[in-house]
Amino acid sequence: MARPKPIANARRLRRDMTRFERRLWSLLRQRPEGLKFRRQHPACGFIADFACVEARLIIELDGGQHADQQAADARRTAVLEANGWQVMRFWNLTLDEAPLMAADQIIETALTRIRAFQWEQASPD
Repeated sequence: MARPKPIANARRLRRDMTRFERRLWSLLRQRPEGLKFRRQHPACGFIADFACVEARLIIELDGGQHADQQAADARRTAVLEANGWQVMRFWNLTLDEAPLMAADQIIETALTRIRAFQWEQASPD
């Protein structure tokens, strides 16, 4: 049986991560605060750089080519957000200059979203 193309692409991208993706992954893979992050996660027909599924949070790293892709990225973000995902974007330069700050922002956002989901489920209608 042939594998679906998005999954094969995600596997290839996991093998060929950029140095910026590797730097962020080294921080997120440790399951900070018990959060599970995935690399190159298929979502809504796209492959996100990173995702925390429990928080419905996608993290995208943007390089120098990003200025040329802003319209496509905006459409992609709109589709993801319409399907309940929040998208966080970081410039690659941020991962060089302040990787811990980026990781802290990601972790705090994920925890905030999870708490909000739990509160919504627990509150009576």
